[in-house]
Amino acid sequence: MSTAILASATGRRKNAVARVQLKSGTGKITVNNRPVEEYFPTLVLQNKLIEPLQVAQVNNQYDIEVKAHGGGTTGQVGAITLGISRALTEIDAEHRPALKSKGLLRRDSRMKERKKPGQPGARKRFQFSKR
Repeated sequence: MSTAILASATGRRKNAVARVQLKSGTGKITVNNRPVEEYFPTLVLQNKLIEPLQVAQVNNQYDIEVKAHGGGTTGQVGAITLGISRALTEIDAEHRPALKSKGLLRRDSRMKERKKPGQPGARKRFQFSKR
């Protein structure tokens, strides 16, 4: 039997989108129905993902269920981090100042620049030939 959803939020970074649901529980985190250790095998990404929980000092109070798609691993971790931060502020507004001071509530707006016509990439030009 699943517990009731306390808060849900959306996080985005680059082309990644993450829908996050917080439920009361023991600190179990699943991403796309897989344990977080399996989905993000590196310790750096796992630590970045749980940063909002550590800042708000609610490490093992919530079970987190995430549906993430688009982008790469780093983009998805950034999106999940923003989603968790937004959901925590939805549950308790007291968490907002701590999360905001760490920059966890800021949407990273950097996107891939589009390819321009008449050149091979966004900034790169075709080789110039004098003759």
